[in-house]
Amino acid sequence: MSSGYYETKRHSDTMFAYNVYPCTIPKDFSFVPLHWQDSMEIIYVKRGSGIVQVDYEMFTAEQGDIYIVLPGHLHGLQSVPNESMEYENIIFDISFLGGGIDICSQKYLQPMVNGRVRLPVRVGKEDAMYGQISACLDAADGLCSGRPAGYELGVKGRLLLLFSLLFRNASDEKGYAAEHRDVGKLKLVLSRIEQDYDKRLTVRDAADVCGYSESHFMRWFREATGRSFAGYLIEYRLEKAAYALRNSEETILEIAQRVGFDNLSNFNRLFRKKFEMTPSRFRKKSIL
Repeated sequence: MSSGYYETKRHSDTMFAYNVYPCTIPKDFSFVPLHWQDSMEIIYVKRGSGIVQVDYEMFTAEQGDIYIVLPGHLHGLQSVPNESMEYENIIFDISFLGGGIDICSQKYLQPMVNGRVRLPVRVGKEDAMYGQISACLDAADGLCSGRPAGYELGVKGRLLLLFSLLFRNASDEKGYAAEHRDVGKLKLVLSRIEQDYDKRLTVRDAADVCGYSESHFMRWFREATGRSFAGYLIEYRLEKAAYALRNSEETILEIAQRVGFDNLSNFNRLFRKKFEMTPSRFRKKSIL
């Protein structure tokens, strides 16, 4: 699978596998499609509000919220009308926390990665551990900004403390096996969208990927993503078009056709509905 849904891009140096990306929705992109990767991810909302999805759970994210995304778990973000959300995307390899055969790996890290333990997905200001967890992330930010001697040890120490707090609120994931099978089917559908979004892709095609009837698939997909299959596919295509408008010199017609729209008028109408401006205006505004 390529890097749209199963993300293979390395986000940091292998010698210090920790990185932080400041992002804004919808300034940088109006939504981040559901995807997964082998690394850990923490979404730390700094300002505003938006929607964060982790597997089948959807949250209205507010300033200060912290979301924990374990390796292999689906996650995505989207904007809400008339709102923006600034957040830190904190990504690091699980090996950054430690490895080998010590008790920390065997008792905590491996069960977490293998899905035998469920950690809190959202940590909000109302949670008792919030102050300590947010302080860990803020301290790690400060260390990465200043880079004093030994800062790498300090960052690792803050993350280990953060996970020790999360494990105090962990629970056994008894329903993991059944849920994982369902999430696995959703990953197959998302991969099919990434592979064939520029072609004619029907509900029947997508339903066949996971062995569902069309009616069951449509209900299941909406419950899993909050959108109809057709709506999700259109939004994905429009995001691809927006990226091309920002980063290529292709004509609007060429872009529309390349992302799966046969009718230019329909593309213009859907693009304007989503971005509240024409594709040409969007391109000009992106250059400014």
